[in-house]
Amino acid sequence: MSTVPTRRLGGLEVSAQGLGGMAMTEVYGPVDEAEAVRAVHRALELGVTLLDTSDVYGHGANEELFAKALAGRRELAVVATKYGVVRHREDRVGRGVRGDPEFVRRACDASLRRLGVDHIDLWFQNRVDATVPVEETIGAAAELVRAGKVRFLGLSEAAPETIRRAHAVHPLAALQTEWALWSRGIERAVAPVCRELGIGIVAYAPLGRGLLAGAVRRDTDLPEGDYRRTLPRFAPGNLERNVRLADALAGRAAALEVTPAQLALAWVHHRGEDVVPIPGSKRPEHVAENAAAARITLSPGELAALEALVPAAEVAGERYPEPSLRMVDL
Repeated sequence: MSTVPTRRLGGLEVSAQGLGGMAMTEVYGPVDEAEAVRAVHRALELGVTLLDTSDVYGHGANEELFAKALAGRRELAVVATKYGVVRHREDRVGRGVRGDPEFVRRACDASLRRLGVDHIDLWFQNRVDATVPVEETIGAAAELVRAGKVRFLGLSEAAPETIRRAHAVHPLAALQTEWALWSRGIERAVAPVCRELGIGIVAYAPLGRGLLAGAVRRDTDLPEGDYRRTLPRFAPGNLERNVRLADALAGRAAALEVTPAQLALAWVHHRGEDVVPIPGSKRPEHVAENAAAARITLSPGELAALEALVPAAEVAGERYPEPSLRMVDL
């Protein structure tokens, strides 16, 4: 029996909470692939239909893992993936962005092949290419919709004016961006534009990359090579300050008899019926814990109290290092 209700991203019906795949491949330390596949299976059992991956996660290995997990289960899933960020094998993060039509077409075919599917349900441009008009990029992606290779289109980490321009070329179902108690910049201008245009919002990193769930308390909790070691909020000094915010959230969660992860996710769910968080997990038990958050109801007073516990002014560090910040809000 499904425990997760549904929401709409534009014209696409999905589970009110999805499953992010990035943690299942290389980014957050060692992964047991068999356990990751079981995590996907557990998500589907619970009615978590939206599965989010990218061609850049593990240089395509994440899409291949999803293909294994979806064997015999494709009809249960809404498969979302992304294109546009270019990495070389030795890179931990993206080195550049491409949005030219030739690249778009090749990226689609490559993702279809790795995923082992005949169409992608929701296809995001991972980052906007500042050197290519977004009209050209989305125009090329729209051709793939007409060809039956893609059902719905989206953008990720785009600026309001870019969202408007892209949506004028082909309707966007969703914008993917970071939205969490400690990352609320979307609320100033991006979310209002999405709502004006009827575009849903897919919220990645809703657990603060594990910190709001209590999974990271000191830098030694992060394995060597863990992507979070590159992020300012996990840097020495900043991490200790941010852990204090997570501790305050954990105290409130205990009082409400839920886990910190569930409370952080419930806050995101209450941002609106057009918001779908996609917490990442590589363990079936964490998938089940997170899925339960979709049924938690918080009063306006409880929501305000949470925001007071994690005030934006108290969050230490930027979301990304400077090179990555230059790739967002374009």
